[in-house]
Amino acid sequence: MISKALLTDLYQFTMMQGLFKQNLHRTKCVFDRFYRKNPFDGAYTVVAGLEHVIDYLKNLSFNEDDLAYMRSTGIFEEDFLTYLKDFKFTGTVYAAPEGTIAFPGEVLLRVEAPKDEAMLIETALSMYLNHESLIATKARRIRSVAGKDSLAEFGMRRAQGTNAAVYGARATIIGGFNGTSNVYSAAQYGIKPVGTMAHSWIMSFSDEVSAFRAYAEQYEDMLVLLVDTYDTLHKGMPAAIQVFKEVRDRRGGTMPKGYGIRLDSGDLAYLSKEVKQMLDADGFHDATIFASNDLDEYRIADLKNQHSAINAWGVGTKLITADETPALGGVYKLAGQWNQDGTFVPAIKFSENIEKVTNPGIKKVLRLISKRNGKLIGDLICLDDEQIDETKPYTFENAMYPWKCTHLEANTFKVVPLLVPIFEDGQLVYELPSLPDIVAYAEEQIKLLWPEYLRLNRPPVVKVNISQRLYELKKELLLRKAGRDKKFDEKS
Repeated sequence: MISKALLTDLYQFTMMQGLFKQNLHRTKCVFDRFYRKNPFDGAYTVVAGLEHVIDYLKNLSFNEDDLAYMRSTGIFEEDFLTYLKDFKFTGTVYAAPEGTIAFPGEVLLRVEAPKDEAMLIETALSMYLNHESLIATKARRIRSVAGKDSLAEFGMRRAQGTNAAVYGARATIIGGFNGTSNVYSAAQYGIKPVGTMAHSWIMSFSDEVSAFRAYAEQYEDMLVLLVDTYDTLHKGMPAAIQVFKEVRDRRGGTMPKGYGIRLDSGDLAYLSKEVKQMLDADGFHDATIFASNDLDEYRIADLKNQHSAINAWGVGTKLITADETPALGGVYKLAGQWNQDGTFVPAIKFSENIEKVTNPGIKKVLRLISKRNGKLIGDLICLDDEQIDETKPYTFENAMYPWKCTHLEANTFKVVPLLVPIFEDGQLVYELPSLPDIVAYAEEQIKLLWPEYLRLNRPPVVKVNISQRLYELKKELLLRKAGRDKKFDEKS
């Protein structure tokens, strides 16, 4: 059986073998993973997928089937395949925990490892982190407009494959959803399973009263009735209210927690207000009004602005497929390597596109938070040995734009490192939090942002600065490169 060791792009293996033949494969290096642009034109990204990265790295090894396949391609030589028999991840990883609110350019995962290991893992870890962070961010955008309403993930049948559905459902919980209709994900991750009924249930009976009555007899404690199969206001709702009355009488005047109706078509704003009046008229004031039908953050916001009576939402296709932004552009770049004598040589990627020029060296991210209001001041990308003294005044500035600065008084802010150790020399040193703990952390993270940053359209940009030392290092390498290019031009 093929293992996840082959879950990569071919060029990772060809580069690995090339370095192996040059005896450069064990050169220790550092790679950074970051992204250049927020998805959905928003102000932030929610980090997710780290748990699956950890599982991948813990179990990274090649079995006989893997090696047999690689041999069959005719690309790889026997000495390299023999080397892979004992291959495992031995590197060190720092990462932002799941649920972290992050911004463009920040190092969200740092790998220090032999170059063949660091190269091999690029594709898999990028896949996990890019996809799950994308879905978690979409979920958080929906939560930001839904307020305290209940949110259920309904997207499995429209997901682009099994892993997209299963991992995506977990990511929506990190992003603020309450449950999922995906039973597999619910069982796998301890998520609340949720669901109502399909139109086919109602069409299996002679009329809606019979359908609702049969459902209530079996599922009284999860009684949400789908009322739009034939005519919402003139057939579905009267039938639902009749069955609700029967349930209430049977229960001695009380109703089960969470009972209600579901709307899946039509003018949801108008219908919700009409059904609310009908429910209230018969004393069902606390009934849930659940809506579905191609919802996303924009449509929910519109329905809220129209004062709809909906207080629970089932969101499917546009959530699980990350409508608007099909992929998160996370990248993984070499930031430096060690010579045989132990000296570290920072590396920088050059580009005609300024935004694609990378930050060199071993870096970290420091998050500055106001002690006065608990809100984010901004993040600083800096070299790993840099510190900020909270007990002294500090000017938070971007070395490239020194006129854009914030002067902070001593003891008015706190500094929190964004990255935490995950692996040290191949050993897992991070205690995996439970999903509820991740959700609690994610909720605290989103509270760091002012409401303006949660806007769906044209939100302000969060301050992410680079330190003076990192700027000087970057400038030095850029000028050095420019000097080499000048000499080359003169010779040519």
